Amino acid sequence: MITLNQTTFLSNSSTLSGVSSLQRKVCSVSIVATLSSSNNKNRADNKVRVLMENTMKEIKEGVSALDFDSNTTVAGGVRDFYGEDRATEDQLVTPWTFSVASGYTLLRDPHHNKGLAFNQNERDAHYLRGLLPPTVATQALQEKKMMHNLRQYQVPLQKYMAMMDLQERNERLFYKLLIDHVEELLPVVYTPTVGEACQKYGSIFMRPQGLYISLKEKGKILEVLKNWPEKNIQVIVVTDGERILGLGDLGCQGMGIPVGKLSLYTALGGVRPSSCLPITIDVGTNNEKLLNDEFYIGLRQKRATGKEYAELLHEFMCAVKQNYGEKILVQFEDFANHNAFDLLARYSTSHLVFNDDIQGTASVVLSGLVASLKLVGGTLADHTFLFLGAGEAGTGIAELIALEISKQTKVPAEETRKGIWLVDSKGLIVQSRVESLQHFKKPWAHEHEPVTTLLDAVKAIKPTVLIGTSGVGKTFTKDVVETMASFNEKPVILALSNPTSQAECTAEEAYTWTKGRAIYASGSPFDPVEYDGNIFVPGQANNAYIFPGFGLGLIMSGTIRVHDDLLLAASEALAGQVTQENYDKGLIYPPFKNIRKISAKIAANVAAKAYDLGLATRLPRPENLESFAESCMYSPDYRMYR
Repeated sequence: MITLNQTTFLSNSSTLSGVSSLQRKVCSVSIVATLSSSNNKNRADNKVRVLMENTMKEIKEGVSALDFDSNTTVAGGVRDFYGEDRATEDQLVTPWTFSVASGYTLLRDPHHNKGLAFNQNERDAHYLRGLLPPTVATQALQEKKMMHNLRQYQVPLQKYMAMMDLQERNERLFYKLLIDHVEELLPVVYTPTVGEACQKYGSIFMRPQGLYISLKEKGKILEVLKNWPEKNIQVIVVTDGERILGLGDLGCQGMGIPVGKLSLYTALGGVRPSSCLPITIDVGTNNEKLLNDEFYIGLRQKRATGKEYAELLHEFMCAVKQNYGEKILVQFEDFANHNAFDLLARYSTSHLVFNDDIQGTASVVLSGLVASLKLVGGTLADHTFLFLGAGEAGTGIAELIALEISKQTKVPAEETRKGIWLVDSKGLIVQSRVESLQHFKKPWAHEHEPVTTLLDAVKAIKPTVLIGTSGVGKTFTKDVVETMASFNEKPVILALSNPTSQAECTAEEAYTWTKGRAIYASGSPFDPVEYDGNIFVPGQANNAYIFPGFGLGLIMSGTIRVHDDLLLAASEALAGQVTQENYDKGLIYPPFKNIRKISAKIAANVAAKAYDLGLATRLPRPENLESFAESCMYSPDYRMYR
């Protein structure tokens, strides 16, 4: 959209600050093309053709169309191609288009809109006069106003919708709120509220926040990826919606999960929003309620399986690597067990892939267990673990515990697994059931007589740690918890299923039934509990502690593969952030208010291990990885525009 007259536009195009010579030539192509309708058409067409030929020649000779100054980085970190830290510099949108936006357009661009924070000079320079009320408001005042408005809502879903609306209007203010009020707003933009948002996504859908790749796009996925406007993508979070939290198959409406996860990548881990891409793979849904819902936004068919499903996912993974390169991080989210393990196994040797349900959950839980040793004593090898749930989360956590014990004791993981027991829907996983077990459960089939109920398993195994990953609420009954307390002075009880309604037991139940002796943490937040005159603050084993910092560590080091030792490094870094003050309150996780500092330490530890293993490609290695991590983090503060 050209808003300047021809003379002014041409004179400005020749004096663009911070734009390479090639960019100016590219701009002139568009300018001449724009003016061809008012000048001699043949003469203009010839000029366009000559300019395009010369420019293409330079590109073929190796001159990049994004030829920014090599010093234009964030303290040596990820290049800021999209101007989030250089908003005053002119930006090249596509190789053949250079547009001058009007103020009206600027106010509708969430990446650069500041609302009333535009000062008087900016209003003059960017054609905003009359489009805004005369008051100039600081970002701090806008933040105060938004928090006041959010707190007026009584329904969590209303707060979620208000935050999503803000993200679509003013991206920096959205992240400013989320960073400064993380403990209050994390449950709004993620668990537990995001679960309800996914259930009702068809009704509240307003505009796309990511890419939808359905069976209709088979054979065209690379073209679909190219439709996304940002090109410097570093993190993709993808789901097929089959197992959203503990809510089951939500099909296309699972998009709320990738959107929410990537918001946390930016707010908690400092990964630039322009480098994040949420994707939903839509292969149908087996949820009859959704198929019959007139507002459902996905394919109205049963889920594709087998070869059809595998071919679509393989095309997707190949297209992602082809379009974004070797170092693109693909995070699998909320896939059903039978697909999650297969996808991770298939692509972990050829792509930079990470499954948060398997690996992220495992890392954050291991961290809590390591920290809990300060309260219960002993080493990990001294404890016996019993899981309710043998799916992605349960087996992932169990395996990482076994690996950590193996690392500490120098005993093979095959042996360390013997202190870890799992219960699934058919009872305790034992050797006599091995022929009927799914492949990922077989390593946990130990010698023991069959046991059908959790209560009987607790009595037989006498675990010191009870972990719930079943996705089924209220399964840690009073009898189960009291039995745990009968032979443990401080039983460790982790009720990890999300959202809150699916937790195996509440914080109040755990503290009450153990007479205040439990070391408790949950997947979703619970309020502090008063028991016998004491206040107990429940911990939250939230994956948000791990994956943002973990992802930042991979990105800033240019890591090309995820290794189990990187997960152990993340766990150790998180456990090291729990202070004595936290322990005194019975906490095994640090407070979320310090999450950016925590993420920087996790990123540094992960990057250090990646360099040690020879997996990092960003060289030379920074001297101080923690300072480097902090320097790479996105800041939501407003920029001044010239």
